[in-house]
Amino acid sequence: MIQSLADLNPILLALLATLFTWGCTALGASFVFSTKKANPLVFDSMLAFAGGVMIAASFWSLLAPGIEMAEAQGVPAYLPAAVGFLLGGLFLLLVDKILPMINDELYFKEIADRKAKHRTAMLIFSITMHNIPEGLAVGVAFGALASDFSTTSLAGAVALALGIGIQNIPEGTAVSIPLRREGMSAKKSFFYGQFSGMVEPISAVIGAVAVIFIEPLLPYALSFAAGAMIFVVAKEVIPGSQERGHIQLTTMSLMVGFVVMMILDVALG
Repeated sequence: MIQSLADLNPILLALLATLFTWGCTALGASFVFSTKKANPLVFDSMLAFAGGVMIAASFWSLLAPGIEMAEAQGVPAYLPAAVGFLLGGLFLLLVDKILPMINDELYFKEIADRKAKHRTAMLIFSITMHNIPEGLAVGVAFGALASDFSTTSLAGAVALALGIGIQNIPEGTAVSIPLRREGMSAKKSFFYGQFSGMVEPISAVIGAVAVIFIEPLLPYALSFAAGAMIFVVAKEVIPGSQERGHIQLTTMSLMVGFVVMMILDVALG
C-alpha cells in the first residue's frame, strides 16, 4: 500500500488524507442522529463531555506536538507554546467581545436564547480553529516528501493522518451534540458538526504547497488553537453544562471526555 501511495503527488496525498480526517469528523457528528429527544440531563452531560475532549485535545493534539516541533527546530520549547497559547486566548477574548455586536438574527436562528447562541458560536469557532493547524500539520508532513522522500517518512505521514482522523470522531460529536442540546434539528446539528472538519483539507493543501514557510509557524499555530479551546471551555462550556444544576454529573462527564480523548491521543500518538 505504501508503495502505491509513493507514486502519487504529495499535494494530492495531503488532500486525500484530510478528506479522510474530515470524514471522521462527519462520522462523529452523525452520532447526533441517535438522540431522539433533547433530554436536559443527557445533553448537559454531553456538553461537559465535549469540554473534557477539548481540554485533552488542547494538550495532546496541539501543545505537546507543538513543543516537539519547536525542539526539533532548535527553538526554546516553551516559547511557541506560551506565546501561541496566550495569543489564542486573547484572540477568543476579542471574538467574545465582538460577537454580541453582530446581529444575532444572522446565525443559528433556531436557537432563541442569546446566551446559548453565543456559547454555541464560540464552541464551533474554537474547534474549527483547532482543525486548521492539524490540517496544516498533515499537509506539511506530505509536502515534505517532495524534497526528501522515504518510505519511512511516507508511513509517518499516513500514520499522522490516521491518528488525527480517529481523534476527530469525538470532536465531531463535541460540536453536533451541544447544538442539538440548544434545540437545533439533528440534520443542522450534523451539518455544523461536520463543517468544523471541512477546513482540514483546505489547510492541508496550503501546508503541502507552502511547506517551507508553514513548518516554522506550526508550533505557534498549534499552541494558538490550544489557547482558544481552553478559553472557550473555561468561559462557556463548563458554566453552560452546569447552569441547570447537574454539577456532579457534568464534572464526571467532563473527566470521562478528557480520559477518552487522552487515550485516543496517546494510543495513536
